[in-house]
Amino acid sequence: MQTKVVKLDYTNIDLGKIKEAAVLVNSGGLVAFPTETVYGIACRVQNDSLIRLDNVKGRERDGYATGGSGSATGKYYTLHIGQKADVKKYVPAVGLKATKLIEKAWPGPLTIVFELDEEGVKKQRNNLEKQVFEGLYKDNSIGIRCPDHPIAAILLQEARSPVVAPSANVTGQPPAIAADEVVAQFLGQIEMVLDGGPCKYKKSSTVVKIGKKGLEILRDGAYSREDLEAMSMIKFFFVCTGNTCRSPMAEGMFRKYLAEKLQCTVDHLDRIGYKTYSAGVMDWSGMPASPEAIAACAAKGIDIKAHKSRALSPQLIDESDFIFVMAEMHRERVIGLSPESADKCVLLAEKDIPDPIGQQQEVYNACAEQIEEAVRRRINELLI
Repeated sequence: MQTKVVKLDYTNIDLGKIKEAAVLVNSGGLVAFPTETVYGIACRVQNDSLIRLDNVKGRERDGYATGGSGSATGKYYTLHIGQKADVKKYVPAVGLKATKLIEKAWPGPLTIVFELDEEGVKKQRNNLEKQVFEGLYKDNSIGIRCPDHPIAAILLQEARSPVVAPSANVTGQPPAIAADEVVAQFLGQIEMVLDGGPCKYKKSSTVVKIGKKGLEILRDGAYSREDLEAMSMIKFFFVCTGNTCRSPMAEGMFRKYLAEKLQCTVDHLDRIGYKTYSAGVMDWSGMPASPEAIAACAAKGIDIKAHKSRALSPQLIDESDFIFVMAEMHRERVIGLSPESADKCVLLAEKDIPDPIGQQQEVYNACAEQIEEAVRRRINELLI
């Protein structure tokens, strides 16, 4: 076999040459291509092509393969997609933290291992061809990467079939970070090498698995644990008027029921990537929660005695992922400070929750019941 080496300028890409490469992949050929991490070998997800890929790489298909272009989910090859929206084709229900990572880290040097529940597995088995399903999913999980390289993105979008792309190296050898290294190992064994120059990072993608207990790094790579924890942190923000009654109660209740859903302690929420906080539209800072609010929460086993009020600010708004307000006037103030927040700012309940300030304890207790009901509903809506 003759291996064709095609030089490409990623700043002025020859689309026709990449389409030629995609035709080869679609017909069962193997094509090496650059990513921002290392070079990968594109292969369609069909049994004959996968067996050939195994042989070329010198490995047995007995589990998950570690690959440098972002492969390595354990022992199956990692699916590569040309645009991050394509993840929905393979993962029916993407959780909050994975969604945040996709938003922040894709396209980029990150492989995410998604775990599917039984319903999701059944859906994918029905939606995908048998060979595709069996070639991508292992133990109800799938590893997916969306590389940040224009040549890779176009090739993956032009391919008709799902494509896996382990690192371009014989098993046991370092991943290729330039086209000449690919040629040195695979000349005469693969159909084409797309030469896009040296790779940016020159190291493999980070591989992460996301579960209810936080992030599990399966392989170190271009992103550090600190990077991933910062990018995947989910922040819930509660807003009322003075931040001494309704929003502190809502914050405390939300933390309690979120911890129950995640099967962890309240104190552990921050460590596994979930942060809750609150503020008021009035310029009050450092005020404690009202005694009546503290008592209403205490009756439900929630301690908000340490709460100190703070004023609403654009920074607090912009850094949040979910904003729950007690009344429509609070939503108007939030959007007035940050118009971009409109889509993530909603009423906590189906209607305004009246301010109990200055009322008797019974009024606070009734307010707490209304907040608790709304918080439970919001927690149930979350896809963790």
